[in-house]
Amino acid sequence: MAGEGERRLSGVAKVATKKAMRKVMKKKKVSKIARGRFAKVQVFRGSKEKTVGGLTKDSLMRNKRGKIVSKRQNAKGKRAWKNVETWHEAFMQAREMLRVEGFHAINGKTLQGKALYYKTKALRTANEARKAAAAAGLLKQYDATA
Repeated sequence: MAGEGERRLSGVAKVATKKAMRKVMKKKKVSKIARGRFAKVQVFRGSKEKTVGGLTKDSLMRNKRGKIVSKRQNAKGKRAWKNVETWHEAFMQAREMLRVEGFHAINGKTLQGKALYYKTKALRTANEARKAAAAAGLLKQYDATA
């Protein structure tokens, strides 16, 4: 019988320690900062307040492909594209004119690569001259001479 009394006391002691533990333990604080691959998505949705880099919901947007991106980076990319847009247009024209298909390194070791480069360069200057003439109102004169 003495053994049972000890067991009861240990049971009571366990309950007392559990109550004491509840008072000591605190609620886990959930971070307001989003981390990882889908951090921007979490912030954009409103699940978190900001990313590790400091982006908040008002500094994020959805791009034309549906991806969540920074407004500043998106604007920067658009400005950078303006520097190469004329080259890209001329390059696509050159590929069509030379009937080139597949990959060819521009100005690489092959003749097709060299031809692509020089054709693109010539077309780009011609296109820019045409745009400048159109802006100056001389396009009719330019077309007559070209």
